[in-house]
Order: sequence, then C-alpha cells, then structure tokens
Amino acid sequence: MLDLLAFPDNARVWIYPAATPIDENRIQECLDDITEFVRNWRSHQVDLVATGGILHHQFIVLVVDEQRNLPGGCSIDKSVHFIQSMNIKYKVDFLQRMIFQYIEGESVKNIAMHKLKEAYDHGEIGDDTLFFDHLVQRKDEFISSWLKPLKNSWHYRLI
Repeated sequence: MLDLLAFPDNARVWIYPAATPIDENRIQECLDDITEFVRNWRSHQVDLVATGGILHHQFIVLVVDEQRNLPGGCSIDKSVHFIQSMNIKYKVDFLQRMIFQYIEGESVKNIAMHKLKEAYDHGEIGDDTLFFDHLVQRKDEFISSWLKPLKNSWHYRLI
C-alpha cells in the first residue's frame, strides 16, 4: 500500500505508467511484489526508507525518503530491473513512455503520443482534460501536479 503520509514533501517519486491496466485478479500479487521489493531495496548496503504501490490499476509508484538514505545509481538501476521483471511477469509494459494517460469520466484512458493531436482536433480531448504527468519527481509535486489539465501540462506542446 502506498503510504505517502509518512514521507517528507521532498521525498523522491518514480512513476511507472502501464500501457494497459493491470488485470484485477493480479493486483494483490503485484502489490505483494512491490512491497517485497521496497522492503529489500538498499543503497550502499543500507536499507532505503521506501514505499510503493499501484494507483488506478495502472501506475506503479515508488517513493524514497532521500533525507534518510540517498539512493545511488546501483539502487536506481535495481528499481528499473524490478520494473522490467514486472513487465515480464504481468505482461504489462510499465516502461512505454509514448503512451499517455488521462481521465475520462471515472476511467483512466490511454492515448498514443502520435494520436494526441488528432484526438485534440476531433474534440475527444480538450484543454481541460486531466492528464497524468509522470515527470513529477517529489512527493509535493506528485500530490499537487501529477494530475493536471492538458493546457497546463507538458503534453500540450505536442498538439
């Protein structure tokens, strides 16, 4: 379970959006894998104070309190290898950066980068459509800016 309250505002955040939702029947198993990973995540032989979880059945989020122990290059590489293993195990691509996610009603929708302008031109998405910004890097940014209107998002320059 993603426990953001225990982390300072400047905690480091990584967001891995899935190209397709995780199967409902596998969510708990996926959460168990994430919990096991963050429990054993280390940097320079010292445990990282970390948490992780799944949001909207489509986003793996990892959080590290860098004030307690700074993750080094090897520990960040381990997180990427973990995500790559999740790709294989769950048959879901968490590293596809050319697919974006937005909110439509109560659902998370996916759109390929090359279809963004066409969807905008046809009115399928608009300036106020809420897009997920996976480039946020800190807890405070995650809370305030992970979800924002297209017109305020970096995605807008692709239209």
